[in-house]
Amino acid sequence: MSSKLTLGQFLKLALLLDSGAEAKDAVTSGAVSVNDEVDTRRGRGLVDGDVVEIGGRAARVSRATDGERPDGGRDAADDPGSGRVAR
Repeated sequence: MSSKLTLGQFLKLALLLDSGAEAKDAVTSGAVSVNDEVDTRRGRGLVDGDVVEIGGRAARVSRATDGERPDGGRDAADDPGSGRVAR
């Protein structure tokens, strides 16, 4: 059984916004699009491959399967000199 990932959660997880309050404001004001369509539902469920955009920045939903991370288990902490986060 997979858990539902919502638009509001993804905006924070993808580092597109800093807080839940910012996510709520952005979504309800119509500033966020999913797959090139504005969506004002913060609780909208996202699926693998959806593209979320706000203010010219975008991130694609990618879910790991069977407990594996799609990036092989690496994150910014694994490469502290990179100064960037994979999107």
